Amino acid sequence: MTIAGVYPPIPTPFDEQGRLHATALAANIERWEQTGLHGYVVAGSNGESPLLEADEIVEAVRVVRQTAAPDKRVIAGTGCQSTAATLRLTRAVAEAGAGLALVMTPSFYPTQMTPAALVRHYTTVADGSPIPILIYNVPKFTNLNLDPAVVAQLAAHPNIVGIKDSAGNIGQVIDLLRLCPPDFEVLLGNAPAFLSGLQVGAVGGILALANVAPAECVKIWRLVRQGRDAEAREIQFRLMALGKAVTAGYGVPGLKAALDELGYYGGPPRPPLLPADASVRETIRRILVEARV
Repeated sequence: MTIAGVYPPIPTPFDEQGRLHATALAANIERWEQTGLHGYVVAGSNGESPLLEADEIVEAVRVVRQTAAPDKRVIAGTGCQSTAATLRLTRAVAEAGAGLALVMTPSFYPTQMTPAALVRHYTTVADGSPIPILIYNVPKFTNLNLDPAVVAQLAAHPNIVGIKDSAGNIGQVIDLLRLCPPDFEVLLGNAPAFLSGLQVGAVGGILALANVAPAECVKIWRLVRQGRDAEAREIQFRLMALGKAVTAGYGVPGLKAALDELGYYGGPPRPPLLPADASVRETIRRILVEARV
């Protein structure tokens, strides 16, 4: 198995009553299918995973799997605070058609999330999962940063095949690549670090930016693989303001507003998140024009 490529962590569309909007989700996937993406991540951070019920995640996975081409990977976020809940959700999304599970580190009791606790958590999930596991390191949300040495220990497990690292630290990416086995794959979860991560050996990215600039992100990936770094750098530089706007700048509401502007269905975020206001939408509209997407 290889997970090399570019994957958007797709926003979860809701209708005006706040329910999962399956029709809009399928329509978005049909449009993304024309852009060269390698698959989709359902119920990631940008999919508002903490605000979703388990049955909504399973249904979203089912819709994406039925709509996307058979060769596109469907990755589902299944990280919960308890090991048992994580494993239960992982099995459910596998039955719905997910090919991999993206498991965020549990973090509610941060001082208790010792290397031993995290190794036991991931090992237990991987032992019982019918699909391969991707570790998800996202210190921005968990306030925990997985040490590369711990990741290297987990990488020895045959059912733990890679990591999405969103720390944005290229030195850490290098340590992951240096310490883990060659067949353990590293994906970037941070758009500003995407080009540099690919250049040191990461195999791809799971990027919020890939929702709104999918073809451009795929082109960066392909250019680096072809050794055409200068061309890749030009695209990376052009997209940086947009990448920041749909992540740290305006978050999920901003990402959904950007999708609306591009003719996808973004729609409202789920409360307690507030939708982007008129001023934010105007800023995003300008950034989209400048990014030429």
